[in-house]
Amino acid sequence: MKLAGTQLERPRIVVMGGGTGLSVMLRGLKQKPLDITAIVTVADDGGSSGILRSELQMPPPGDIRNVLTALADVEPLMADLLKYRFSSGSGLAGHSLGNLILAAMTDISGDFVTGVRELSRVFAVRGRVLPAAEEAVVLHAEMEDGSVVSGESKIPEAGGRIKRVFLEPTHVEPLPEAVEAIERADAILIGPGSLYTSILPNLLVPKLAEAVVASQAVKIFVCNVMTQPGETDNYSVGDHLQAVYDHVGHQLFDYVIVNNGDIPAQVLDKYAEQGAKPVQLDLDSVTGQGYKVVADTLVLFRTYLRHDADKLSQHIYQLVQNWILRRR
Repeated sequence: MKLAGTQLERPRIVVMGGGTGLSVMLRGLKQKPLDITAIVTVADDGGSSGILRSELQMPPPGDIRNVLTALADVEPLMADLLKYRFSSGSGLAGHSLGNLILAAMTDISGDFVTGVRELSRVFAVRGRVLPAAEEAVVLHAEMEDGSVVSGESKIPEAGGRIKRVFLEPTHVEPLPEAVEAIERADAILIGPGSLYTSILPNLLVPKLAEAVVASQAVKIFVCNVMTQPGETDNYSVGDHLQAVYDHVGHQLFDYVIVNNGDIPAQVLDKYAEQGAKPVQLDLDSVTGQGYKVVADTLVLFRTYLRHDADKLSQHIYQLVQNWILRRR
C-alpha cells in the first residue's frame, strides 16, 4: 500500500477460486476498502454452464456470474434476476438468466473477456472479475485406483479417492491481466470452495501458479468448513494444504483461516446424511509445517452452512493491513 498524494491507496487483493464459497466471501470483502480482483476457474462443465460452453463454444459463465453478482452494486431485485433459473420452457429450463446475459454479451462484444468487462461496468461491480484463461479447459482426475475421470461435474460423482487433477490442454495460457494482477497484489487469497474442482484448476494454469509462487504478497488460504463428498472425504485442514502442495510443488501460504466454532447437532446430522462432516483442524501438523493459523467461529446456518462473510472479511482485512505495515 503506497502513498498516493495525501491518501493511501487501497490494498490490492487477488482472490482465486470458484463456486458458492467464493461468492459468499466476496460479499463481505467488497464492504472493505480493498481493490479486489477475482480470478475465476473456467473448468465448469455442468448444468447451464456446460450447455452454453458446448453449444456456443465459450468459457463456462456460471462461476463468473456468481462472482459478478456478489461484487455488483445493484438493487437486490437485480441480483435476484441474475440468479433466476428458468424451471420450464423448451431450451430454457435449467438456464440462469445471468448465464444467458453473459452469453449474449460475449456475442455482442466479440469475446468472453470483453463481455465480462462490459457486464462488470453495467452492474457497477466493485473490483475486477477475470477468467483464469480465455478458453474453457477440461478438468481430469486420476483416482487412487488408477482410473481417470474427465469433466469437472463428473469428478465428485466417481466415488473414489482423488490422487491428482490435471487440465487439458496442459499448457493453457492464462489471461495476461490475471498474471499482472497477481504480480501487483498486496494479498492473494485462495478458497473457500471445492478443493479439486474450483480451487486447484486455477493453480494448474502454469503461469498463474508461477506468479503466485513468486509473489511477495501475503498468501492466505481459507479452508472449507465441511468436507465435500466424493472430493475431500475425511480430509483435515492439513490434508487440504497437502493437496495444494502436491499439485503446485511449493508451500504457498503464510496464513490459514479455519472455523473452530461449534455446529449444532441437527445441522451436523443433516450434512452427515449427504456424507459430509466438519473439516478437522490438525493444529500441530499445520503449524509444524510453518503455517500460521487464524481460528474463529466463522459459520452461519440458514438453509446451508456458509462462512460468516463479515467476520471472515474482517480477519482477512486485518491480516492484509498488518502485512503491509510490516513491509513499509
